[in-house]
Amino acid sequence: MVVPREATIQHIKLLLWKQAQSHPLFSSLGEMESHMFECVNQAAVHEELEDETRRLCDVRPFLPVLKLVTRSCGRAERLLDSKIGVLIGKGLHELDAINDQEVKDFRSKMFRLSEERMQQVQMMTCTEWLQACFSPQLEPLAGTAITDGLNDRPADLKVIIHFDQSQVRICSPVTRFPVLSRLQYIRTCMQAKESPHLTLVHTSTVKGMFDKEISAIRAYHTAKMMSLWSCKDVMKDFNPHTRTQVQVRAGLFHGTELLCKPAVSSESSGRSDHTWKDSTLEFDLSVCDLPRMTRLCFAIYAVMDKVKKQKSTKNHYPIAWVNTMVFDYKGQLKTGDIILHCWSSFPDELEEMLNPIGTIQTNPYTENATALHIHFPEYSSHSIVFPPFDKVRRLTGRGGKKFHIELKEIMERDPLSQLCENEKDLIWTLRYDCRENFPQSLPKLLLSVKWSKHEDMAQLQALLQIWPKLSPRDALELLDFNYPDQYVREYAVGCLRDMSDEELSQYLLQLVQVLRYEPYYDCALTHFLLERAQGNRKIGHFLFWHLRSEIHMPAVSVQFALMLEAYCRGNIPHIEVLKKQVEALSKLKSVNELIKLGTIKNARSKTKEAMLTKEAMMTCLRQSGYSETLSDLHSPLNPNVLLSGINVERCRYMDSKMKPLWIVYNNKLLGGDTLGIIFKNGDDLRQDMLTLQILRLMDLLWKEANLDLSDALDRAIEEFTLSCAGYCVATYVLGIGDRHSDNIMVRSTGQLFHIDFGHILGNFKSKFGIKRERVPFILTHDFIHVIQQGKTGYTEKFGSFRQYCEEAYLVLRKNGNLFITLFALMLTAGLPELTSVKDIQYLKDSLALGKTDEDALKQFRQKFDEALRESWTTKVNWMAHNVAKDNRS
Repeated sequence: MVVPREATIQHIKLLLWKQAQSHPLFSSLGEMESHMFECVNQAAVHEELEDETRRLCDVRPFLPVLKLVTRSCGRAERLLDSKIGVLIGKGLHELDAINDQEVKDFRSKMFRLSEERMQQVQMMTCTEWLQACFSPQLEPLAGTAITDGLNDRPADLKVIIHFDQSQVRICSPVTRFPVLSRLQYIRTCMQAKESPHLTLVHTSTVKGMFDKEISAIRAYHTAKMMSLWSCKDVMKDFNPHTRTQVQVRAGLFHGTELLCKPAVSSESSGRSDHTWKDSTLEFDLSVCDLPRMTRLCFAIYAVMDKVKKQKSTKNHYPIAWVNTMVFDYKGQLKTGDIILHCWSSFPDELEEMLNPIGTIQTNPYTENATALHIHFPEYSSHSIVFPPFDKVRRLTGRGGKKFHIELKEIMERDPLSQLCENEKDLIWTLRYDCRENFPQSLPKLLLSVKWSKHEDMAQLQALLQIWPKLSPRDALELLDFNYPDQYVREYAVGCLRDMSDEELSQYLLQLVQVLRYEPYYDCALTHFLLERAQGNRKIGHFLFWHLRSEIHMPAVSVQFALMLEAYCRGNIPHIEVLKKQVEALSKLKSVNELIKLGTIKNARSKTKEAMLTKEAMMTCLRQSGYSETLSDLHSPLNPNVLLSGINVERCRYMDSKMKPLWIVYNNKLLGGDTLGIIFKNGDDLRQDMLTLQILRLMDLLWKEANLDLSDALDRAIEEFTLSCAGYCVATYVLGIGDRHSDNIMVRSTGQLFHIDFGHILGNFKSKFGIKRERVPFILTHDFIHVIQQGKTGYTEKFGSFRQYCEEAYLVLRKNGNLFITLFALMLTAGLPELTSVKDIQYLKDSLALGKTDEDALKQFRQKFDEALRESWTTKVNWMAHNVAKDNRS
């Protein structure tokens, strides 16, 4: 059949039925509604097209083939499943196919909670529904508000409400399991009289690693793994006949703390499969002393004879790593045979090749991953379950009551400062002094606990029950990887419940990232985020996009998909709104790819390229399929903004590598003003998101200290002066680089602001080995000319500017721990310039943490004078940038 690209699935079905009437056996086909189409989509995944309002051009089947099948019962449920699958970018049939009881139990629980949530929504009044779905704060009206005399409501405020009556009813049985008391648990472990141990059965699929030529390495190894093996010093004298063995190293960790000495297997020779017969790894730690959140970390590595002429004496070469929890999601000690599919991408600076901060999820690409087969022994005839700590009632002595000056000094250190063993012992001894005088020091107390002693664990849990509630900002640190204990994290989430919706939005980026640290799907943080998202649609909007933007990452794919499914089922009316945004971004991506293709074809003629490509772009945007999808949608950047229609004539693309789109919208809600959006496809913008978030936080902290550096002022020069002071301090503290003239903007109101944050934390650009940026922040004489209102001797204004900068710097120093915490929570996000604690050290140095305010201010003044003195180098750098840009164009 020949059908229009813009046709809906429903229209195609109508055409099919009309044509089928002339064929034999048409009468046996049955009703049209009892059938649906299936296809293979662009991701090579089988997809059921339940939602028949979608266009063929949006479905984009891999082949121009639609298969007609008989629709099974429960169409409403299937339609909802289909919509959710398309919306989150992962078909729910993929989750159905996962043979994991934890996944099944979590989904059943979320189904039940979602049904209860939708029933509550249907019982709401109009006012309650509006408050639950939309932020209660209204934008201030221009001029004097006209009210109708009833509760001072604007007379012209109109609300159109559409109620969706659909709901999902799924019942599931509650699984029950026995829980041993703490005493029974300890007795059971003691009766075993064994240390924790496991048996290595064999590793398989470590193939092609030692073939005669490096090119013979199997394609399943990742690019980073290849780079490890193509290292110059290693491969230069590599001999394929060199005797090679494979070993496994295993360690028990609580957070980043190694609980005991790692265990190492015997060596196994071979070229493909490796087997360790009767190889048992034992750990010097009693089973009863294992913390609840103990994770078992493995590293598989090759051991080769030392190669001649090799500079390094190291002869251990990593192959793969994988982690697993010792207790399952029900708290039951694992037993029996387990297959762990490993990861081959090794982070930098790993100690003994173990990666405790890495995911506990196994590699989903099982066919191409190294597989480690292990066996957990059984210590008793029945299951051993870690008991809840509410059964712990014993408490030993309270420790010393005397207040120590030394303790005060330790507690005032920043989060990056290391504690020595004597300091940890002091903190633990004076733990009740910490509670009474330094409640915000809880993170340091937790780092002082001996987690390999069940007595200390029990005392800590009892102390946690009476610990004062921390402020939400201080509690954020407790969600770091260093604090894996379940009850500590539940305590932290309890503190976060005091956050307003506005404050929660401020830290949502980090809260989504620390979900990676949660070993189990059903946890306090997951419930907290879903509850708050369901209570405020704006939070739900940003939670959805934070999760969906990373659903393609294997380590979090299942976890984030489960959360997205749970959110959608509990917010069914929001699905269509989000679906419109997803479709719009897909269209913009297609336009961007069209432009990239056009610029490649016409690369020889710049003028011809620009004309033809822009014409093709505008033609594409005018097509009905594009114009309808891209119109009347809530902005993904700000759900409060309704984008009405595209002003095609003013749209263009920008002349940079990724060819970002400049899309201009007409906006009726803004009094007819147009609204511009930049769409960039192909770059990871999460580092920009992090920097913008920190800049907003800095502005908030300055305003809390009555130092307003961005609010609208009467005169543009004052606005420029204040905003310039804010950005001088912010860019210095964050080490923001690549500050050329194209990345610094000025509004007509005089407000200065920066864009493009691809280089942070002191990662400044170099050219031919020469540092292009030699100043701590941008402070050119052009800026000073404006600040001094064009008068060369107007030192009073410049003095005020300098004073603003110093006050702003001191405010940030007081909140230094918060900034360090927020960056630390992003360490596993995979940002290019934030990969280890060493990167955060730049922030500690720029804020001069550990120094007095006087010494810190002295350091800042030196940097200020340096920026002023070296401003000529900035002009040279800008000139070079402009010349290079002119040559490109």
